[in-house]
Amino acid sequence: MAASTATAPTDRIDVFWDSGMLNHNSGMEYSTLEWILGRPALLSELLSFHSSEYINELVEADRDGGKMLCSGTFLNPGSWDASLLAAGTTLSAMKHVLDGHGKIAYALVRPPGHHAQPTRADGYCFLNNAGLAVQFALNSGCAKVAVIDIDVHYGNGTAEGFYRSDEVLTTSLHMNHGSWGPSHPQNGSVDELGEAEGFGYNLNIPLPNGTGDRGYRHAMTELVVPAIQKFEPEMMVLVIGQDSSAFDPNGRQCLTMEGYQEIGRIVRSLADRHCSGRLLIVQEGGYHVPTQPIVSMPHLKDEALAVEVIKSIKKFQKDNVPFLKGA
Repeated sequence: MAASTATAPTDRIDVFWDSGMLNHNSGMEYSTLEWILGRPALLSELLSFHSSEYINELVEADRDGGKMLCSGTFLNPGSWDASLLAAGTTLSAMKHVLDGHGKIAYALVRPPGHHAQPTRADGYCFLNNAGLAVQFALNSGCAKVAVIDIDVHYGNGTAEGFYRSDEVLTTSLHMNHGSWGPSHPQNGSVDELGEAEGFGYNLNIPLPNGTGDRGYRHAMTELVVPAIQKFEPEMMVLVIGQDSSAFDPNGRQCLTMEGYQEIGRIVRSLADRHCSGRLLIVQEGGYHVPTQPIVSMPHLKDEALAVEVIKSIKKFQKDNVPFLKGA
């Protein structure tokens, strides 16, 4: 057979794979991990955080074969089923902890959710997995729930869902990226503190590019820890994105594995102190592709800038957040 003379694009990589290869078991097991199968969420469960009009829009989009819900966010065939699995799995993980079957649960889910607002999709997110879990905890009797979001982007959807509530403290450490359009009108700035009864219970910590381990550690110890100690939650949710990593070409925040581990130690100590060790971890973003160049490590001047930014945020919060005065 003669070879084809068709010219393939020079910048394209043709990837061959089959999902059956995921069935390979390398034989490596970790005694501290127990894998528990997730489940799809019921439509009725979604209404605790999202409006019925929005859920109907998603159902119709799936029925029609897909839809661009906002710039860059497409609901494709299979997206809705995956979203229901992500939401239901996160709800099951929260219930697992609340029922006393374990202290720490990790909802390892896709697609992500923390940009999804009660009435619209945003930033590759359709259903707010963490927000649904927080509301489930409140409905189950938890008086107060704290959310710590370390994804590189502002967890605007979760914040929006509880923006007028004093039962949920939402804290977000994110790149200082601002608004990115009609679907994401929130800036993630320090002055977005909540409204009505929720004023002061949405704490944004916008960080400069290259903040690195030292900057994140400083933000945690100087801003997050005092806020959690004052708030005294009964349940904690850590919303984690790997897009703050030094290996991520999108985030540019330069966190290393050691930095993530230090954040984990701090959050776990807070959960141990205030929540009887109860902690739900919810997976969010991450865009590292092996062929992408690795982001350089942070320069000392970048981390020093982050420390100065954190000092100014701390002063702003002490001056403007009622429950943090004196912290």
